[in-house]
Amino acid sequence: MATGDTKLSICSDALIMLGAKPLSSFSEGTDAAQICDRLYDDQRDFVLSLYPWSFSYKKIQLARTVNTPVTEWTYEYSLPSDRISSGPRALFTTSSAGARPVNEGWEVYEDKVLTDFLTVYVDYQFRVSEDTMPTYFIQLLKYWLCWHFAEAVTDQITKAQYYQTIAVGTASENMRGGMTRQAMSMDGQNNTIQSFEDFPLISVRQS
Repeated sequence: MATGDTKLSICSDALIMLGAKPLSSFSEGTDAAQICDRLYDDQRDFVLSLYPWSFSYKKIQLARTVNTPVTEWTYEYSLPSDRISSGPRALFTTSSAGARPVNEGWEVYEDKVLTDFLTVYVDYQFRVSEDTMPTYFIQLLKYWLCWHFAEAVTDQITKAQYYQTIAVGTASENMRGGMTRQAMSMDGQNNTIQSFEDFPLISVRQS
């Protein structure tokens, strides 16, 4: 993990990469400080939501509200406030080992899950603290910030184009090239290999 990283240190490193001075604080009164402070949070959340990063998911039990949904569903559950996507990645009705996600019998409306289930657990993508982000993601985030800060900080669109290519590759790579591809590959090493289970063709061949 890239321990010690903060919003300030990441923005400062991006500015240094652009040939500008690092920040002492976001309230120092410079244009660069205002640009970083206004743009950083949205850019961080966007990069997090680009991909199901292994470090950006957690499981919690949802709290049921006292409201009765004005729909066909019986119960309403509040989604966590630190999520960065509209809904959960997976929903479960138990926390028991080996539980499988439930793919129907629920819907997301605004910031609520509506269902008839008495108990609801979800896997969801959350807003990760900078000091727990892995090094490969921090480096991607710095390149990404250079891309989006460059024109405003340096008044050079060529620098923005340069860092765009470093961050996500060429247009033909559909934002999956450059450091993004490398970071995704490194993150993928943290995921378990999925095996085939209950696959109809396998069952037929074994019968």
